[in-house]
Amino acid sequence: MKLQQILIDSHKEKEVVFFSPEFSTNKADLVFAFGEREFLESSLPYNILKDLYPNAQIVICSTSGQISNSSLVESKMVSTAIEFEKSTIKITEFDLTINNDIQELGQIVKKELLNKDLKAIVVLSEGSFVNGTELVTELGKQTNNLIPVFGGLAGDNIKFEKTLVGLNDDASEGKVVVIGFYGDEINFSSGCKGGWSDFGPEREVTLSEKNVLYKIGERFALDIYKEYLGKYAEELPGSALYFPLSMKESKEATSVVRTILSIDEKTKSMTFAGNIPQGSYVRLMKGNFDKLIDASYNAASESFSKHPKQPELALIVSCVGRKVVLGNRVEEEFEAVKEVSGNTLLCGFYSYGEISPVSNHTSCELHNQTMAILTISED
Repeated sequence: MKLQQILIDSHKEKEVVFFSPEFSTNKADLVFAFGEREFLESSLPYNILKDLYPNAQIVICSTSGQISNSSLVESKMVSTAIEFEKSTIKITEFDLTINNDIQELGQIVKKELLNKDLKAIVVLSEGSFVNGTELVTELGKQTNNLIPVFGGLAGDNIKFEKTLVGLNDDASEGKVVVIGFYGDEINFSSGCKGGWSDFGPEREVTLSEKNVLYKIGERFALDIYKEYLGKYAEELPGSALYFPLSMKESKEATSVVRTILSIDEKTKSMTFAGNIPQGSYVRLMKGNFDKLIDASYNAASESFSKHPKQPELALIVSCVGRKVVLGNRVEEEFEAVKEVSGNTLLCGFYSYGEISPVSNHTSCELHNQTMAILTISED
């Protein structure tokens, strides 16, 4: 595997951050390009990338912040090109604005991507209105939960207005891109940790529909959030990132974290990135700086320790909520990963939801407010 990473600014000036010896732009197979939504809309970078990497499949995704090999990046696009030496890829794209039936996406993935040589899937999805739980469940169904699935939901800083994803074109609304990786000599491992703490009473969800939460106990969900947010209630939905929701489908189930996508003042409801079933149990959560940073270190340690050799590339997807809560200390999260990663090239973005295998399992889960890391190498 040979790699190149560049930064591109609003004036289309390019800065090379990393390149492997003998890397050839003409031989690049895959490009991940992460940039803020407004940057992608104003710069329309696809043609720039196509000129640089004429034979590559190019995936562009909007973010709530970019991760390069050397630092967190604002106001520039981070482009990472991969030249595989022993492996192949196939990619498909689905447009939710034309057809929002996730099962149809599953059938396309089954038809176009599934075969005996498939080793892993990476999915980058629009993040404004997709039901991440349904997306992950469908991909797990089609792969019989035997293939690791990793990825994330596109971001839009903390604006929550719209998100963009594109395959071999400039990014636009409603797209889901699914990448299959093939070959016996490609290796994957992953890690995913949160670091949030529960607080307050555990309450039962008494009224919900898929990922729309109406009532917790006898109270409207939005009223409860506003009470806890106090003066920050006027900044909803972004300020709800300070208090994500811990959810268990039953008293005995393992909890997952859900983060907010939008609110409805009329119905006093809140839409989350994943399902919150009626009858499930929820608690509010809050962040502690040190615990969040430690969790990022532990996610990296988990992924790197499971890898059969020093990984060549690490794809990082961290939640925008972590970035908001950490504030000026957000660089420490990156530094914690860098401490573990050594010479591995890092790339990634801050998201509206993280998709990663559950620890010690192949089956994947929609996570929120976590640091998720996928490490990749070729033998």
